[in-house]
Amino acid sequence: MNLGLQNKKALVCGSTQGIGKATAILLAEEGVNVTLIARNEEKLKAVLAELPNKNQKHNYLVADFSNPEELQQVLETTDLKFHILVNNTGGPKSGDLISATSSDLINAFQMHVICNQILVQALVPFMKTEKFGRIINVISTSVKEPIPGLGVSNTIRNAVGNWAKTLSTELAAFQITVNNVLPGFTDTARLDEIIKIKAKKENTTEAEMVAIMKNYVPAKRFAKPEETAAAVVFLASEQASYINGINLPVDGGRTKSL
Repeated sequence: MNLGLQNKKALVCGSTQGIGKATAILLAEEGVNVTLIARNEEKLKAVLAELPNKNQKHNYLVADFSNPEELQQVLETTDLKFHILVNNTGGPKSGDLISATSSDLINAFQMHVICNQILVQALVPFMKTEKFGRIINVISTSVKEPIPGLGVSNTIRNAVGNWAKTLSTELAAFQITVNNVLPGFTDTARLDEIIKIKAKKENTTEAEMVAIMKNYVPAKRFAKPEETAAAVVFLASEQASYINGINLPVDGGRTKSL
C-alpha cells in the first residue's frame, strides 16, 4: 500500500526512545522529513543519526515539555511547516490518585494538555494551507478503562482524549484529522518502571509480575514499540483520510470495552 507520505514533514514528540523513536524511524522509512523533539540533545543527535535517509531533511528541536513557556519559545524560532504532528509525552508519575498532590496534577496537565495545545495552535495554520493535516496523540488504554496505580495518568490521559475529540470536529473541514492511539503494555522504559512499582507493591519479583501482566493480554505478550508506531504511521497516511476522532487501542486485545 502506498501511504502517500513521501516528502511530507512530521514533528514527532518524545522521539528519543520507545514508541516516539520507533514512530520517527517508520515515518522516515516512508519518505517523511522528520523533526524530532525532546529535552535531551545528546539523545536527539543519536536518534537523528539512526533515521533512514534518502535525500530527506531530518532535524531536531530541544524542548522540555515540563516548561510550556520554553516550548513556546522554541516554536517561535522554528519554521513550522509540518503536515504531521505526533504528540507523545512520557507518562505522569505512578501512584494512587488519592495520594497525588496538586502539583502532580498541574504538572501533568501542563505537559500533556497545555503543550499539545501550544503545538496544535502553532502547526495547524500550515496544515490548513496545505489542505492536509494529521494530528496523532499517543495516549493510553486508560482513556477507555482506568488502570489501577496510575491515578494521575488516568485523569490526564482522559483530558487529552476529550481535547482531541473536540479538535477532530473543529478541524475536519480543513482535511485535518485528529486521532488517538492507545498503547497497551508496550516494551518500553515506561513499562519497566511500572513493572518495578507493581512488583514492589505486590511483594513479588519483577519476573513474576511480567508473567502476571502478560497473562492479562489475550496475545500473551507485550507489544514491540514498532507495532504501536505502525498504527501511528497509518493514521498519518493519505489512506487514513476518512478516519477521524477515534481512539485506537493497540493492546493485543487487553481492553475489554469496545
